[in-house]
Amino acid sequence: MEFPVWSSDVRETVTEVLSRTAKKYPEHIFLDFQGEKLTFRQVDEDSSRLAHGLAARGVKCGDTVGSVLDSNKDAALVWFAANKLGAIHVPVNTAYKGEYLRHQLADASCAVLIAEPDYAIRILDVADGLPSAQTLLIRRPVSLPESSLLAIDSLDNAYNDNTTPPPDPNTPSHISMLIFTGGTTGPSKGCMISHNYACNLARQILKRENRAAGDINWTPLPLFHMNATAGSILSCLMVGATVAIFPRFSVSQFWHDVERSGATVVNLLGAMLNFIAEAPDNDASLRYFGKLKAVRGAPFPPDLQETWKRRFGVKFTGSNGYGLTEAARVTSLPDGLDAPPGSSGRVNEDFDLRVVDENDNELPAGQPGEIIVRPRHPDIIFSGYWNRPADTLSILKNLWLHTGDIGRLDEDNFFYFVDRKKDYLRRRGENISSFELETTINTHPEIDQVAVHAVKTDSEDEVKVTAVIASGSTLDEESLCRWCIDQLPYFAVPRFIEFRESLPRNPFGRVLKYQLRDEGRTPNTWDRETTDVELKKR
Repeated sequence: MEFPVWSSDVRETVTEVLSRTAKKYPEHIFLDFQGEKLTFRQVDEDSSRLAHGLAARGVKCGDTVGSVLDSNKDAALVWFAANKLGAIHVPVNTAYKGEYLRHQLADASCAVLIAEPDYAIRILDVADGLPSAQTLLIRRPVSLPESSLLAIDSLDNAYNDNTTPPPDPNTPSHISMLIFTGGTTGPSKGCMISHNYACNLARQILKRENRAAGDINWTPLPLFHMNATAGSILSCLMVGATVAIFPRFSVSQFWHDVERSGATVVNLLGAMLNFIAEAPDNDASLRYFGKLKAVRGAPFPPDLQETWKRRFGVKFTGSNGYGLTEAARVTSLPDGLDAPPGSSGRVNEDFDLRVVDENDNELPAGQPGEIIVRPRHPDIIFSGYWNRPADTLSILKNLWLHTGDIGRLDEDNFFYFVDRKKDYLRRRGENISSFELETTINTHPEIDQVAVHAVKTDSEDEVKVTAVIASGSTLDEESLCRWCIDQLPYFAVPRFIEFRESLPRNPFGRVLKYQLRDEGRTPNTWDRETTDVELKKR
C-alpha cells in the first residue's frame, strides 16, 4: 500500500481534547480509581483549579513541573493542569531514588515538584543537587517536613477555587511532557513529547482498536509511562470512554477489580499476561468469562493469546506494534487481521520505515539491519532531547531517526523486531540504563570495576552485574545485591552477579559487553532467585 509522502493530517492539543470532550460528555465517568470516580467535567474543572494554584506558585508557559506520584487522580490532574498553563509535565518513575531521581529532576530544570510523602523525602535527600527547584508540594502529608532549600506545602492547598480554564496557550507543536528514556552511553535523556505526538499516539490506538464511548479501559500500568497516559487516558478521552486505573498490579485482585469496573479492554505488560493465565480460576474470573472484548500487551506469544481466548473468552488479544519513546506506534495492525507469528504488524500510514546497513543502505526483505524511521505528518515523533541538541542530531543522521534497534521486513511488509543494538536492557516493561547502574554500583567502596549487561532468560532480559572487587575485599554477591536494593529502583536490582579477576576489554580499554552477554550465566554466576533475598517494590 502506498501512502502520501507528507500531509498535515489531524493536529490537536491535549488541552483542546479535554475541553471538547468535557463539553460533549460532562457527566460521563472519565477516571475510575478503585471506585473513586471523576467525570469529564470534574477532571476539566479540577485541573483548572490546580492550574490556577500552580500559576500562583510561579508556573508559567514553557516551565517544567516534576511529579513523583503513584497512580491516583492527582497524577492525572497534574498533567492536565500543567498543560493548561502551557507548562511541561515531567512524570518521574516512582522507583527512582538517589542519583536516578536527582538527575532527571535537575536535567528537566523543574522549579515546582509534586510528590507522595515517601517520595518527597527522597527529593529532600537530593535537594542540594537540584539548582532549579524552589517549591515542593506533597500529596496528603501527615505532617510537613522542614527544608532550608525548598518551600514546602500540601498539594491540597494548591487547588484554587477558580474552575474557569486559563487561556489556552498551546499549539500542536508545544511540548506536553518530558519522558526520560534509558541512557546507553550516558545519562538518561528527556524526550520532548509534543501535544500532537501524544494525541497521534492516542489516535493510533483508536484506529487499531476501535474504541468507543461505552468502553472501559482497565490498566495497572503507571502514569509515568506513555502506555497509560497517551495509550489509555488520552485515547479514552478522545471518544468519551472510561479509564479504570489500578494502583499496582495484583494477580489476586485482577479479576475482582476488572469485574467491579465493568472493563471491556485491559492493558497489561510482559509477565503480567503469564501470571494471570497461569493463576487458578476464581469466582470473579468465572463470572466475567466472555465480557472482556480485548486484552492488550507485549510480548504476547500466540500460545498465550490462545490461552486467554480459551480460558477467559477474550475476543481480541495481542498488541501488534513496534515503537520507542522517540517514535511510538511505528508499526501496528487493526483488530481482526492476522499477523504472522513473531511479527509486529505492518508499517502504518503515519510513518516511513526502512531497514538499513551500517552505511544507511536499504536492505532487501528478510535481511536484518538497523531500523530507521521518519514521520509522514508534522509533530508525531519526539521533538528532540531536552537541552541536548547534539544528541538529537546524532540520532537523526541523514534526517532519519536511527532507532538503534535491529529488525527486518518480510516480502509482505510485515515487520519483525530482532534485537537491540543499543546497550540497554528492558525488564518487566522498564528501560534500564546500564550506564546509570554502573555509575551507582561504582560508588560501592569495595567495587573496583563493573559492567552491567543483559542475560537472556526464557521470558525476558535479566540484569547481570559482572564486577571486579577491590583488593583485599571480602564482599560477597549477596551482600552486594542487598546493597543494590537500597540504592536502585527495584526493577533494576540485578538478578545475576559474578565476581571476576578482570573484565574483558578491547585495545581501547572499552569493556566487551557483547562477550559478557554471550557468556550469560556461567558456573560462577550467583542467582538471586535461588536465595531468600526479597525486593522492596517502592
